[in-house]
Amino acid sequence: MTTKSQTLAGSQSGQRIATGLFALFLGAFFIFGAGFAHSQALHDTAHDVRHAFGFPCH
Repeated sequence: MTTKSQTLAGSQSGQRIATGLFALFLGAFFIFGAGFAHSQALHDTAHDVRHAFGFPCH
């Protein structure tokens, strides 16, 4: 029984680069989104997330 395996190094490398760039842009979006949002909007969002997870906050 002979098994052949073939990997494409360029494809794996390209996928890793694309994943890294996506993570970079997503992180920048979150940082700048939080940085330019009004403090009341951030508080309300955090409050809603606590309720969504079932964590009692008041």
